[in-house]
Amino acid sequence: MTADAGPARAARAARRNAPPREDVLAAAMAVIAERGLDGLTMAGLGRQVGMSSGHLLYYFRSKDELLLQTLEWSEAALGTERRALLSRRDPVGARLRAYVDLYVPEGARDPHWTLWLEVWNRSQDAGPRERDRQAAIEGAWHRDLVALLAEGVSRGELRPVDPDRFATRLRALLDGFSIQLAVGLPPLSRQGVLEHVHEFLDDALTPA
Repeated sequence: MTADAGPARAARAARRNAPPREDVLAAAMAVIAERGLDGLTMAGLGRQVGMSSGHLLYYFRSKDELLLQTLEWSEAALGTERRALLSRRDPVGARLRAYVDLYVPEGARDPHWTLWLEVWNRSQDAGPRERDRQAAIEGAWHRDLVALLAEGVSRGELRPVDPDRFATRLRALLDGFSIQLAVGLPPLSRQGVLEHVHEFLDDALTPA
């Protein structure tokens, strides 16, 4: 038996006994929703899913990677929901409002936005590959919004605008409101944010 046979055999056993990746990511998101990011530790998550913190690090390499993969997993579900609502036969204006409703956090400490803010914060020290993965998430939201705006303009349902430029500005507005709402800055409420955004959309996009 070679010197590294023991560790190699232990690694294979860990892989066999590990819960599915999606279960780990779902557990991580549940912890964030219940206890916030401060409550998410590798040791605590490991106990919850029946793995040691060492085994978690074997799969995810770092807490930064765990957070990014959890965000990607959550975004995949949101992406499915977003594409479903944007593919409806409703007027473009109604689908645009649905997009905004899906984008804006539910309120202070919304787990998805809490995770997003932490990943954004950690991106200052992230490598180019990790930054590309974050950009891919942002890009999916942007492309869907551009396509929706272009459809509305082409059908005459929206005022003629440059879809890409308008989408960039709208998402900046949504991000600004969403960050304030997610961190609980008074006196913002979710309903108040939606009213502000809907008023802006009516003023900017209603055909003359």
